[in-house]
Amino acid sequence: MSSITSETGKRRVKRTYEVTRQNDNAVRIEPSSLGEEEDKEAKDKNSALQPKRSRYDPNKVFSNTNQGPEKNNLKGEQLGSQKKSSKYDEKITSNNELTTKKGLLGDSENETKYASSNSKFNVEVTHKIKNAKEIDKINRQRMWEEQQLRNAMAGQSDHPDDITLEGSDKYDYVFDTDAMIDYTNEEDDLLPEEKLQYEARLAQALETEEKRILTIQEARKLLPVHQYKDELLQEIKKNQVLIIMGETGSGKTTQLPQYLVEDGFTDQGKLQIAITQPRRVAATSVAARVADEMNVVLGKEVGYQIRFEDKTTPNKTVLKYMTDGMLLREFLTDSKLSKYSCIMIDEAHERTLATDILIGLLKDILPQRPTLKLLISSATMNAKKFSEFFDNCPIFNVPGRRYPVDIHYTLQPEANYIHAAITTIFQIHTTQSLPGDILVFLTGQEEIERTKTKLEEIMSKLGSRTKQMIITPIYANLPQEQQLKIFQPTPENCRKVVLATNIAETSLTIDGIRYVIDPGFVKENSYVPSTGMTQLLTVPCSRASVDQRAGRAGRVGPGKCFRIFTKWSYLHELELMPKPEITRTNLSNTVLLLLSLGVTDLIKFPLMDKPSIPTLRKSLENLYILGALNSKGTITRLGKMMCEFPCEPEFAKVLYTAATQEQCQGVLEECLTIVSMLHETPSLFIGQKRDAAASVLSEVESDHILYLEIFNQWRNSKFSRSWCQDHKIQFKTMLRVRNIRNQLFRCSEKVGLVEKNDQARMKIGNIAGYINARITRCFISGFPMNIVQLGPTGYQTMGRSSGGLNVSVHPTSILFVNHKEKAQRPSKYVLYQQLMLTSKEFIRDCLVIPKEEWLIDMVPQIFKDLIDDKTNRGRR
Repeated sequence: MSSITSETGKRRVKRTYEVTRQNDNAVRIEPSSLGEEEDKEAKDKNSALQPKRSRYDPNKVFSNTNQGPEKNNLKGEQLGSQKKSSKYDEKITSNNELTTKKGLLGDSENETKYASSNSKFNVEVTHKIKNAKEIDKINRQRMWEEQQLRNAMAGQSDHPDDITLEGSDKYDYVFDTDAMIDYTNEEDDLLPEEKLQYEARLAQALETEEKRILTIQEARKLLPVHQYKDELLQEIKKNQVLIIMGETGSGKTTQLPQYLVEDGFTDQGKLQIAITQPRRVAATSVAARVADEMNVVLGKEVGYQIRFEDKTTPNKTVLKYMTDGMLLREFLTDSKLSKYSCIMIDEAHERTLATDILIGLLKDILPQRPTLKLLISSATMNAKKFSEFFDNCPIFNVPGRRYPVDIHYTLQPEANYIHAAITTIFQIHTTQSLPGDILVFLTGQEEIERTKTKLEEIMSKLGSRTKQMIITPIYANLPQEQQLKIFQPTPENCRKVVLATNIAETSLTIDGIRYVIDPGFVKENSYVPSTGMTQLLTVPCSRASVDQRAGRAGRVGPGKCFRIFTKWSYLHELELMPKPEITRTNLSNTVLLLLSLGVTDLIKFPLMDKPSIPTLRKSLENLYILGALNSKGTITRLGKMMCEFPCEPEFAKVLYTAATQEQCQGVLEECLTIVSMLHETPSLFIGQKRDAAASVLSEVESDHILYLEIFNQWRNSKFSRSWCQDHKIQFKTMLRVRNIRNQLFRCSEKVGLVEKNDQARMKIGNIAGYINARITRCFISGFPMNIVQLGPTGYQTMGRSSGGLNVSVHPTSILFVNHKEKAQRPSKYVLYQQLMLTSKEFIRDCLVIPKEEWLIDMVPQIFKDLIDDKTNRGRR
């Protein structure tokens, strides 16, 4: 879009947009603790309590003793048989009589005052202290009693004999129930004051929760889908397949599954309802919302399942939100999905690869399961195409709740859309009234974090001159607790700015958005069959996508959408619909899955859009190179083993090689760690990777070895949070890495790789000096197509195609630091995990290959001829 110039005859103007709208055992005072004279004197005297009004707490209303407990025993405290006490407590018998009752109203000589600092009484506790919590409670009890005693002493009269004077009204306290002393049972766990505070907090919390639940239920009834509840259920019962078309925010994702449960579709918990989502963020957040609405614990009746994380309970979960890829994998163990009564494919219009394959498989099993209900939920686009694929099944339309949205375009193309987006954010923030939050669409984590940093910098400089701004990012690799911040209500006199990927187009509904800023770009994986490479490209959105984005501004009231591209670009440059992922991605994983399910004729497999023949051919070739298929295209034992792993076939081959192949055996543990780390690298570091690397290792040659060392040091710290903080590593990400590794280890154990690796390790002995070399060989066997070679103009991709693609090492890679900043000589061969095209072609997560012969040893069918040819050309 940047190539489009401004329309002829229009003058260039400064960028601007229209702005229009707590035993009974008693505490005992031991006579043995007194001297003989003191003991005799104590027995002779008639001790009496000072009959003054209790001052335990001047602000406290005392309870009526008639309503008190049957056992009034004070708690004691063990201070040691020799330790002197600075005071003594009142003594109370188990039948509720004061041991000092005799002489209660005696004269002043017989009057026993509360202990002074010269008292030599010791207190003995009859119960035992069992643990630290009891000690803490005892200490707090002692402190509380001392304070109450001080309060009582402070309240004594300066003339204690006044009480015996004739006509004195000082005895009236006897009849004053408010002056009676509070006692606590031995069984009480809380201090009196604590109990009152606890009960008050509990009552307030219960009231707040009741109000919140009531608010949630009221909000459910306001959703557009609610008024169509009965009609929807009738249509579902009448048809096996139903297309449900509705705007984002209509409630179809959260409400429809609940309607099905209420109507008995789960057969009292015997069956489940599956709801698929194209993104894991949507699966987790929607499941949490529905559990909240149903007032159940997430992971019990309502749960979710995403790759490497299963928050469901067997024989308990009835609503399961999951990524489409996870339901796809369930076909491997249950080809008829017999535990489900209904399957809902949500956000089907996004046309992910897993969704398209899932729909094809479901169409195949529907005749075998006539009681299974299939619901295809889509936004307004493509509903008719889904209907035609399922033999013209009916379409049920749920009207959305949308307000008018004013669309604004730039007058001329913007070369730097990030800068333009930031400028537009502040134009809105400084000129538009509150409330009104802003949603900004960006292409990925890197752009989002860069924009967030810039916004925070500008806001800190502006200070109090502008209204407060809360900046909340949302992308797939963001920790879940941070993702949920976008759903928190915006405080008064404040504006929330949400920086999102295209996940916010349809998968998530964020309340309070009135302004949308759309640069019109998205990141897509694009597979090039001729080179066998997958590239991450930043490409223009489709018209359907930008229209969906604009709709986010019209959910709470009239809104505005600011498009950072021209109207001409919208009409002439943007494709009408997004390309289905199946037509632009590597199908190796999908082909392997279909073959393992017994689908042999890939051409005739029912798909809404067919992949190209070159893509299918290249996928089969890649699987053959990995050893997953034989020369006849039949799946091998290795191929079937690969299907047991919830990861790409290439990673499964790395793990297989690490346990079985002679030159590589014994490094399965290390490879498990690296593979797990590679799944979470985008959200691994706080700040720059080079800073974390410097704090972990002084020298490291490859990103893969850095990841291994990071995990090993974290494990040696006993998985410490503080270690992560000290080394600028995301603790939550490391927890996910550990979960992934545990799951991959269980899979390896299931297929026998752990046993083989242990046997090899015992046979080889000490391999400490060979670990890195063996790791490198393992990754060469798994990613033979991801090798670049150093040439005259830099690194070039290797392959059978004519000519290589010139690539650069990404600045986030350790190789970049070593080459540019430490002036180390570049390695001749490098293996990469990701190739991305932004301003130029970059390779990320790089592994140095120090010896050329390793390529030939591990994948001779590719590299023997390639290296020989280049060697011969060099001699000429």
